[in-house]
Amino acid sequence: MEYEAQLGQRERDILALERRGFPGPGAKERAIREELGLAPVRYYQLLNALLDDPRALASDPVTVNRLRRIREARRTER
Repeated sequence: MEYEAQLGQRERDILALERRGFPGPGAKERAIREELGLAPVRYYQLLNALLDDPRALASDPVTVNRLRRIREARRTER
C-alpha cells in the first residue's frame, strides 16, 4: 500500500501494537518498553499524533477509527 510506505517503521510498529490484545494491567506498558524502546508517556504522545495523521488512517482505518472513537469518548467524559 502506498500510504504504508510513507509511514515510518516506528509508526507502523505503534499501529501493530495497538491491534494486539493484552492479558492484564502492565502488559501493554511492558511491551511498549521492550518492543519499541519507548517510555509509555512518549508512546502515547506519538500515538495521539498518529491518530490525526491521514497516512495512518489510510494505512489502518479500522484501528485508527477505533482509537479515535475511544479518544473522543474520553474527551467528552472530562
